[in-house]
Amino acid sequence: MSAHPFDLTGRVALVTGAARGLGLEMARALASAGAHVAIGGRDAETLHATAERLTAEGLKVQPLCFDPGDLAAARKAVQHLVDTDGGIDILLNNAAARDRRDLFAFEEQAIADLIHVDLIAPFELSRMAARHMVGKGRGRIINVTSIGAHISLKGDPVYGMAKGGLATATRALAAELGPHGITVNAICPGFFATEFNAPLVEVEAITQMPRDRSSLGRWGEPEEIGGAAVFLASDAASYVTGHTLAVDGGYMSHY
Repeated sequence: MSAHPFDLTGRVALVTGAARGLGLEMARALASAGAHVAIGGRDAETLHATAERLTAEGLKVQPLCFDPGDLAAARKAVQHLVDTDGGIDILLNNAAARDRRDLFAFEEQAIADLIHVDLIAPFELSRMAARHMVGKGRGRIINVTSIGAHISLKGDPVYGMAKGGLATATRALAAELGPHGITVNAICPGFFATEFNAPLVEVEAITQMPRDRSSLGRWGEPEEIGGAAVFLASDAASYVTGHTLAVDGGYMSHY
């Protein structure tokens, strides 16, 4: 074990969905630990503004505009990092989509689209990155799931199904890639006060849920997700794989 096991200096990371919210905070944390971070996103203007902000903080980041749901574009993005930075040491699959509807309101295509973005795309991106990690004999893959993968809320059936699949895919990838020195883990966020969740914070019935049901009795602040990402990406987690780390203030464990 290194004297500085959380030091990511010299590592190249790709974080999808990193222009804002939890993805941004995890990218910031990895870069603060010394990694060179490619932040992925679909909106070029927002992505470049985020990259400029992080660079102004003295962090090593680069914008990489692509849609991880477009597998051809994802393949080009991975190859770009291989060609320019020597590969990917850390892949953090954060990009996701959500479609809250009644069970019977979903058309087949809407179900397929959500599963593609939330399950198939991160699985395929993991395989793309892992091919290059195998040659190095080491690597870190981190998937972002959700408490919705483990407990269910009415009106959100397909998202929970897809995230549950991603939790299972995490274990499957860990079993496949472990012999190559690659660990695969998941971060399972609970209720976080992100820009995306701002409308939910205004709904009293929803905003009370983490206050009443979590051990810490509050919503998480976005920056509180960063430590989990650094840990799982670092040498400190060298013997951790196939694990889902809940960062939920005790929501799933609190009765």
